[in-house]
Amino acid sequence: MSSAYDNNNVFAKILRGEIPCYKVYEDDVALAFMDIMPRIDGHTLVIPKFPARTLLDADPDKLGELIKRVQKVAAAVKNSLGAEGLTLLQSNESAGGQVIFHLHFHILPRWEGIELKPSASAMEAPEVLEKFQTKIATALK
Repeated sequence: MSSAYDNNNVFAKILRGEIPCYKVYEDDVALAFMDIMPRIDGHTLVIPKFPARTLLDADPDKLGELIKRVQKVAAAVKNSLGAEGLTLLQSNESAGGQVIFHLHFHILPRWEGIELKPSASAMEAPEVLEKFQTKIATALK
C-alpha cells in the first residue's frame, strides 16, 4: 500500500520552479528533463504535472494523456541521439526501486555493447547535460 503524495518531493519542487532542471519538453500535462545522474548518455525523465506518487495512484484518463507525452519524448530521444533502441523504466515504491515519490518514466537510449551505469551513481557535468538537452529539445520543436 502506498503512502500519501508528498508535495515537497524533488519533482514537485521542479514543477513549481523551486529547483532548476534541464528541460527538453513541457506542455499542460507533462514535463520532460535530463536526469542529472544519468545511467546512460541522454537519460531523460518524463513526469506528470498532476500529483501522483506511483503508477497505481494516477487517474487512468490522465495517465493515458501522460503516456502520449512519454512516447513523443522517447521518439525524440531515440532519433536525436541515433540510439539503436530504448529502455523505458518506471518504478513504484521503495521495494520496486522508486527513489523520488512522484510518478515518473525514465527514457534510456540504448546502443549495443553499452551497459547502463548503476542508478544514482554520479552527477553529470552541466555542459554534458546541456548538450543532450539541446539535441532532444530541438527534435521536439
